[in-house]
Amino acid sequence: MSVSVDEGERKKADPTERLQEPDEKEGEVLEWTCHPVKRRPLVSVLATFFVLLVSAMIHYATDSKGFALLGLVILLASLAKFYFPTTYRLSDKRIMVKTTTQKLHKDWSIYRSCYRDKNGILLSPFVEPSRLENFRGLYIMFSGNGDAVTAFVKKRIVCERPVNAATGGGEKK
Repeated sequence: MSVSVDEGERKKADPTERLQEPDEKEGEVLEWTCHPVKRRPLVSVLATFFVLLVSAMIHYATDSKGFALLGLVILLASLAKFYFPTTYRLSDKRIMVKTTTQKLHKDWSIYRSCYRDKNGILLSPFVEPSRLENFRGLYIMFSGNGDAVTAFVKKRIVCERPVNAATGGGEKK
């Protein structure tokens, strides 16, 4: 079984996105690279200007090139998901997220629920909504392939939030 992406969705997708044929070990696979700095050039320029401005202000305030360099490194490290590409590989067995500094592998069995927003989908280890979701969950960013990723994830975990009769709450938006 392979994942199909509608032609309009494929045109918007990142050119590095690959839909691979199933193999014996992984089964169905969906892989793509998300690079936010390329998608939003104006924001990229403004963020870079801000990082350099803060570094210059640190140098001016402390008169230390070392502190200015340290501030620059800390700011760039905190914005690493924005500046550097992230590769996602979803298979029948697990999720792989490869960033500049690490490679993360997670099994689907860890996740109990999920919800989508305009930029990605959050996989949560909790059945009920929790404030810990942002810390224990995994956020997968889209790259023009939101429908394909959502369909792939929904086959592996239940993405619907149960309605709580007491609060009337439902799926988180």
